[in-house]
Amino acid sequence: SSRRRHTRYISVTGVQTCALPICHLGDFGTAHGPLAAEHLRLAAGVDVAPLLAGLDDGLCFAAHWGYLVRGRVVVTYGDGSTETCSAGEVVHWPAGHTVRVEEDAELVMFSPAAEHLAVMNHMLGVLATIPA
Repeated sequence: SSRRRHTRYISVTGVQTCALPICHLGDFGTAHGPLAAEHLRLAAGVDVAPLLAGLDDGLCFAAHWGYLVRGRVVVTYGDGSTETCSAGEVVHWPAGHTVRVEEDAELVMFSPAAEHLAVMNHMLGVLATIPA
């Protein structure tokens, strides 16, 4: 895997305060303009693919960067490849993907605000058509 974990120690005013896992991921994508931030909790079994129906190729067109606090998700890309992301991983999901939650998940995500808002509004519109 291209994800390599290290432990580094941080000193604040000369006192060791904690050990942090540091992931160096090299090229981690490019964002332009304002970013949106979210803290999400998603239950196992959630699959956003049906909510993306009607978008180009049925895929999310916003890129996302974040950290998976707990759980496990599978990201499927437009070319059919998949990526399993687990708790403790820093993630980058380029535009052109769907997400399925395999284990209850908690994520902190950052996304280009305009693209993300457009995708979220589309998903909310699809949800509004589903009978309660």
